[in-house]
Amino acid sequence: MKASEIRSKWLQFFASKGHKVEPSASLVPHNDPSLLWINAGIAPLKPYLDGRQIPENPRITNAQKCIRTNDIENVGKTRRHHTFFEMLGNFSIGDYFKKEVIPWAWEFLTSPEWIGFDGNRISVTVHEEDEEAYEIWNKQIGIPAERIYRLKEDNFWDIGEGPCGPCTEIFYDRGDKYGDLSDPECWPGGENERFLEVWNLVFTQFNHNKDGSYTPLPNKNIDTGAGLERFASILQDVDSNFDTDLFRPIIDKTCELVGVTYHVNDDHDVALKVIADHIRTVVFSVGDGVLPSNEGRGYVIRRLLRRAVRYGKVLGMDKPFLYKLVPTVGEIMGVYYTEVVDKAEFIEKVIRTEEERFHETLSDGLNILAEMVEKSRQAGSSQISGPDAFKLYDTYGFPFDLTEDFAAEKGMTVDREGFDASMQEQRDRARAARQDDAGMKVQGGPFADFTVKSEFVGYNELVVTAKIEAIVHENEFVDIVGVGETCQVVLDRTPFYAESGGQVSDLGTITNGQVTLKVEDVSKAPHGQHVHKVVVESGVLRKGDTVEAAVAAPERSDIIKNHTATHLLHKALKEVLGTHVNQAGSLVEPDRLRFDFSHFGSITAEELQDVEQRVNRQIWNNIQVDISLKPIAEAKAMGAMALFGEKYGDIVRVVQVGDYSLELCGGCHVQNTGQIGLFKIVSESGIGSGVRRIEAVSGRSAYEFLDQQLQLLKEAAGMLKSNVQDVPKRLESTLQQMKELSRENESLRGKLSRIEAGSLQDQVKQVGGVNVLAAQVNAGDMDSLRNIVDEMKVKLGSAIIVLGAPADDKVNLVAAVTADLVSKGFHAGKIIKEVALQCGGSGGGRPDMAQAGGKDASKLQAALASVEGLVSQLA
Repeated sequence: MKASEIRSKWLQFFASKGHKVEPSASLVPHNDPSLLWINAGIAPLKPYLDGRQIPENPRITNAQKCIRTNDIENVGKTRRHHTFFEMLGNFSIGDYFKKEVIPWAWEFLTSPEWIGFDGNRISVTVHEEDEEAYEIWNKQIGIPAERIYRLKEDNFWDIGEGPCGPCTEIFYDRGDKYGDLSDPECWPGGENERFLEVWNLVFTQFNHNKDGSYTPLPNKNIDTGAGLERFASILQDVDSNFDTDLFRPIIDKTCELVGVTYHVNDDHDVALKVIADHIRTVVFSVGDGVLPSNEGRGYVIRRLLRRAVRYGKVLGMDKPFLYKLVPTVGEIMGVYYTEVVDKAEFIEKVIRTEEERFHETLSDGLNILAEMVEKSRQAGSSQISGPDAFKLYDTYGFPFDLTEDFAAEKGMTVDREGFDASMQEQRDRARAARQDDAGMKVQGGPFADFTVKSEFVGYNELVVTAKIEAIVHENEFVDIVGVGETCQVVLDRTPFYAESGGQVSDLGTITNGQVTLKVEDVSKAPHGQHVHKVVVESGVLRKGDTVEAAVAAPERSDIIKNHTATHLLHKALKEVLGTHVNQAGSLVEPDRLRFDFSHFGSITAEELQDVEQRVNRQIWNNIQVDISLKPIAEAKAMGAMALFGEKYGDIVRVVQVGDYSLELCGGCHVQNTGQIGLFKIVSESGIGSGVRRIEAVSGRSAYEFLDQQLQLLKEAAGMLKSNVQDVPKRLESTLQQMKELSRENESLRGKLSRIEAGSLQDQVKQVGGVNVLAAQVNAGDMDSLRNIVDEMKVKLGSAIIVLGAPADDKVNLVAAVTADLVSKGFHAGKIIKEVALQCGGSGGGRPDMAQAGGKDASKLQAALASVEGLVSQLA
């Protein structure tokens, strides 16, 4: 059975059990700083399990792409370690529980219609205290007691505060050729290859509280995970995941490109598996907008790419080739993950560019490694230090084994313990930098079971009459709140937009003659109601009051201009930079907009100007903005762009700006583009991991920004004694004058240096047959001091020169040794270090030239007088 069939059967099976098929989320977590990558099927569904959001359907199934890089060194060396994998899952959000999910798992695994496993080959583990799960497996399903294993620590899913609970793991017996039952480790849960875990059912029935105690959840959940790669290895009857149709075509294509054969050489096999694994991870990551960089996710991708390149070298490949594997990944995965096909051209470009850069970097790294070897030898050591080896690994992507191989060729070793210590320090820093928020939130809160309807009417109305449906004060429902208090209010209908999709919430007031509320923020409750955070400015607020809810119109007007301008900007960026540009986040406020987007490389000033002009042309064309509700399939068929991280229902809101822009969006917009008035980009920058950011203004704020810039230009014109139009010409003239003055200044400095040098010849002394000059001179800075030293080297031909010049209360020092004396063992760096110490400073340098600074100018003469003695010692 092909892997694509297994995935399809999984989704079909659970759809037949009333589950909603949730599409795979992006590998980049949305609004979850606790995760670097989506690493499990449950990860994008966390808001459902902890009660922050209520799903349309409490039964969900998915095939989720995941990344885990904690065991990267094992990839290629074991049958089942991967950095990228697919997790099949079925989930219940407070709906079904053990008595449903266990029989379903059995049906899916053993029914000929679905997977068709031999039930006699299935064993399970349960938590030792979970009698209910044991009874279902034993009494209802009929698995004999000897194939049900009671465990404790390995069968309780708990990651800290939040939902947790016991689990049951399902194992498949692959038969005698994968392990002998006489081996004490050959049992489900032991270290063996015979009993393969294919599915884990987690019963989240407790809250892990802050104090360490456990209490039953108000809503029990099911969270399961099964590995697609493992299913495929069993159903295709192959030795490892790498021999399945998920990997084998990539391995075969690599063999074709590099000229080797699979299953002939063990080292080559490891390299082929690493390449196959890593290219899948990189292709999917780049497809989700993560580009190689030196930080965060981008750093992970860069490491994997470079690691794959290094293993390519093991296969004899010394030129870029990984990018040629992108179409093969698309052929395998593109049926379900269309992004790897749709973005293939861009993905290839990114990978090829990174490969070419790394081949250059490898050459640089080898040179640095050679320097490290020489440095160690000079220090009398036959070992490269751990921190040095880690620097090569971290900065240049050198695997430790490459450093070891090179060192061995030179008859040296590498400090493995020091390398591992440096690696652990980096992991600790990364862990500390991430927010300590790995778990889910504790279920509950006053709005968890609040289902009273509240209608949002703010697309068309900014002032409405409404009724106070609920008041929450200090996390409890109340009927009355007095003046000065802050509370949360739900209305039966509201014009206030709740922050979402990057658009900030509306501000405004809620009044009725007896009470005045200031609306400070609006958010969505788990069941979708708009919750208004308000301050009672006067009167007394009572549940059931009839009120007038009024949005602050000027702020809303500015917000909608910025929001529609954001859509125009998105389209313009795609036109100018390429269709690979995708939104990676946005913020729409009254006085500005911020737009983050994926792009590989920098943006030129000309490109930025082109983008800005394209947006303004759409504004000046006064284009109608049409908003409609469509089935999501129809909207996507129209070509509507979905916004980053947003979830969409079956019916979506489509915002269309003429024939220019078409996006799915729940935000507020102008009726026609002419209302925006003007659009101006304020700044553009890179913010890491192949993501760039544009900040811009529109309407009133754009006018104010340009007026401010004009005022600054007028100030500059005043300083230059010019009118505004002539500022560039006057600046050019002024800069030219500065260049000429600088040249004159340099010429005068040279003359002064020569004059100073001429007066120093009389101070040269003979020390052991060597010309020695140690003198105090007048030099305004270090450059002038070096110039005098250079003049004296020319005049004296062969000499040791040490000059010092007071600089305020401090001292500048320069020493020089001519080439003939360097060959006799004299060292400028060592001399200057001793002289500087006497002036309370430090410094050093090369044997022929060195400089230093001192803190105490009063010690300069004495320090210079010591030079003769220093030279005598070295002579």
